[in-house]
Amino acid sequence: MTAEFVRNVFYYRQYYLDFFATLKPEVQRKFNWTLQLLATVDRVPEKYFKHLTGSSGLYEIRVEVSTDIYRVFSFFDKGKLIILVNGFQKKTPKTPKNELALAEQLKQQYFDEKPAR
Repeated sequence: MTAEFVRNVFYYRQYYLDFFATLKPEVQRKFNWTLQLLATVDRVPEKYFKHLTGSSGLYEIRVEVSTDIYRVFSFFDKGKLIILVNGFQKKTPKTPKNELALAEQLKQQYFDEKPAR
């Protein structure tokens, strides 16, 4: 039985894939499971996908494995398309400002490069 897609997930350049390649296999499996959840479940629990207040429409994909916490920034394009950008291992309670700034920059770059329709 295959689940129907309610959203599509797109990797902007290699940012997410480069991050993913550095992860342990069990963390990779959890990210794959979480991305499938994003693509197939209409209402994704905030535990896995949360809007970042004070951002320009950024969301974080949240994964925990044991005591390790990981985040990947993303945003929407055309409603049902989720664009993944940079990821990091979260080691402090606050999101690192440099990671957030990079995500904002990558989002702007994505839309600047996108052909006008």
